[in-house]
Amino acid sequence: MRVNRISAILALVPSILADIVEPSSPKRGLCYVEGEDPADDKTWDGSESDLTWYYNYQAMPTDAIDSKLQFVPMLWGADSSNDNADATSFYDTVKGLIDSGREIQYVLGFNEPDGCTDGGSCVDPSVAASEWIDKIEPLKNLDLQLGAPAVTGSPRGLQWLQEFYTACDGGCTTDFLPIHWYGNFEGMASFMGQVNATYQNMTMWMTEFGFPGQDLETSQTFFNQSISYLDRQDYVTHYSWFGAFRSDVSNVGPNSALLTEKGELTDMGAYYLGEPAEGNIPSSATDRAIFAGWSIFVSAALFWSFA
Repeated sequence: MRVNRISAILALVPSILADIVEPSSPKRGLCYVEGEDPADDKTWDGSESDLTWYYNYQAMPTDAIDSKLQFVPMLWGADSSNDNADATSFYDTVKGLIDSGREIQYVLGFNEPDGCTDGGSCVDPSVAASEWIDKIEPLKNLDLQLGAPAVTGSPRGLQWLQEFYTACDGGCTTDFLPIHWYGNFEGMASFMGQVNATYQNMTMWMTEFGFPGQDLETSQTFFNQSISYLDRQDYVTHYSWFGAFRSDVSNVGPNSALLTEKGELTDMGAYYLGEPAEGNIPSSATDRAIFAGWSIFVSAALFWSFA
């Protein structure tokens, strides 16, 4: 099995990423996660990138990638002490951005409030409703489009959302519905259909999605299928792949990352940004350790064969 993994890393086989993925799409955005190397930031909003928007789980933009992409502020959670979003000043922060001349059209609500691990904001639906009415609903007076809380793709996600709207009692305006999905394509399409059937009057944003922990071929196949599907659905207006980081620090597996461990665009990264793919294969820290050991073994074998 280790030899097969090494072969996958070393062999520059043709990518299975097909032409069914559009070279660019106005829907395509960036789910920004701060990386270890600041040099990577210029990749996302460079002159060659076709991305159009981004969010960073915060109310304030990220200076390093803020030259061309439209920023979408987020109120991450209901805890005002959280560093990612100061809930007490969210309205003032967004209004201040607008007053300073920044074009803000959308805001995002709580991040995975139905989850209490792995980045979820863990907010009770009734608390979320109260916070929404106080801190997000007034933004409608600024003619902004409000994104509902972005729930997970688990059964609890839609249950939480129903409880949130019940607690709102008509006091929460949501113009579009962000969702997250981590799993295979069939499950994603099914979940999207269920959400769309339940909330037919709202457009949908897929603000996090991927198929974690898969081999390269499976990852690329899912990438093909999911992005092509999202581009075809009229009710989907925005989407952002979760993988804007290097493969060796990826918490969803190296093959979901848009950058290699060296900061080069993987084939998926290149296609996502609308740039030519160069066959860069992602690897993890474990892969590199195996490769190093394998190189020593090969070198020794060659030495003894010619000795």
